[in-house]
Amino acid sequence: MPTSSASRRPQDLVRLLTRAERLAARRLQAALDEEGCSVEAWRVLALLSDGAGHHMTAVAEAAFLPAPTLTKLVDRLVDQNLVHRRVDPLDRRRVLAHLTPRGLEYWRRVDRAVRADWPVLDEEDTEVLRTLLERLAAALGESASRV
Repeated sequence: MPTSSASRRPQDLVRLLTRAERLAARRLQAALDEEGCSVEAWRVLALLSDGAGHHMTAVAEAAFLPAPTLTKLVDRLVDQNLVHRRVDPLDRRRVLAHLTPRGLEYWRRVDRAVRADWPVLDEEDTEVLRTLLERLAAALGESASRV
């Protein structure tokens, strides 16, 4: 399928991605505000909700936060009894973060609020969108590593 010069203009795709991201963030934040949760905390809680425990580097990557900012956020979550830290039994130099029972209950409530307000795409559209975004992110990451 030939591509037109208009479809090759990065600004068109970036504009659409930016608009979608801003609308999604606004909707997400509105749902989170009702539960007293920040987007960054939501990302941390989402990762930890799998029950596996994660080291702080993985949590920082999932939350898109630099390490010092993540540490402050996790400290607040610990103070709220939503998260606790444990020494990694496989590598005693590392710390794993886990949800507390209260944190898991809070996560479930926040997740329900977000899902209730999230627009519904059918499963096929969701998978197509996920695949395309993953391919775009990979292509952008490859081109960034060559620069």
